[in-house]
Amino acid sequence: MGDPRRLRKKYETPMHPWRRENLEEEKVLVKEFALKNKHELWKMRSALRAFKNQAKKLIAARGSQAARERVQLIQRLERLGLVRSDAPLEDILDLTVRGILERRLQSIAFRKGFARSMEQARQFIVHRHVTIAGKRVTAPSYLVQRAQEAVIQFASRSSLANAGHPERARPEQASPPPQAASEAPTPEAA
Repeated sequence: MGDPRRLRKKYETPMHPWRRENLEEEKVLVKEFALKNKHELWKMRSALRAFKNQAKKLIAARGSQAARERVQLIQRLERLGLVRSDAPLEDILDLTVRGILERRLQSIAFRKGFARSMEQARQFIVHRHVTIAGKRVTAPSYLVQRAQEAVIQFASRSSLANAGHPERARPEQASPPPQAASEAPTPEAA
């Protein structure tokens, strides 16, 4: 029959779930990133909280083991694209949930122009059309490492691999990443 295991939720719910500010912020994030429900948002918040708690402990800790753990934490977050490799540990405390949501496979597939909307990007991932380095990933919440961004593509046997497929996003329809849009020169500066 197998070894029964106790399934535990991977997130913590808000301490005050009925505060208007929290509800409005969650509603905006759920809509912007096309999340299935608030549980996905809470998972990302819990992951962020874990990074911040670990950073707080390491800021206060002393010794060679603490130094090794600091380097490992910075390297892990740098691989995920959340901080720079030369960033101090205090920069981890400035991370936002929006930054982590931008690193999800669903967001990156949309930003790279694989889909016309976040919802469509989610559907392509769940329906096994997207691969990372040749491996199909069916979790839209997968946190993509910086090195993996270049190897995200459509599955070779997927009908969407054909560039002429009617559901494929056109280059002019793809939205630029939020950083690139803010760096664009203004008409009066030109």
